[in-house]
Amino acid sequence: MSQPRITLAAVAGAHGIAGELRLKLFTESAKSLADHKTVFVNGKQMQLQSAKDSGKTAIARLAGVTTREAAEALRGSLIEVERAALPPLEEGEYYHADLLGLACVDSEGNPLGRVSAIENFGAGDLVEVEDANGKRALVPFKPGIADLADGRIVIDPEFLA
Repeated sequence: MSQPRITLAAVAGAHGIAGELRLKLFTESAKSLADHKTVFVNGKQMQLQSAKDSGKTAIARLAGVTTREAAEALRGSLIEVERAALPPLEEGEYYHADLLGLACVDSEGNPLGRVSAIENFGAGDLVEVEDANGKRALVPFKPGIADLADGRIVIDPEFLA
């Protein structure tokens, strides 16, 4: 059985004529991606030769992608790594992927739904909670409002719209 994979970037298009890729990063910086030599692109294992920040995007080079056409053919592809390849977390840190699907409860343990997505529009993480009826609400992932505890998210129901 293969390990779960975590998406670190998506290919936005080609950069130049020599096969470099323009990326939309889902990590803090291109260095976080560059730390991985083996990545998966469309599920296919590839070697990451380089990744660097470039203004609002990042530029990367994959072994075997040597032309603009080959790079352009990867537009929309996800660049993933195995979950086990990610660095260990410090106390209080989390990977967004680890929150997806977690149960959400109130302070008494009554079910409120499940985490269906994590969003961040610049002011901090928001947990999208989907209840049993499919209704969704965004809740700030901040202490006292939504707390990660014992493998679930404890939410103040006042913040569910």
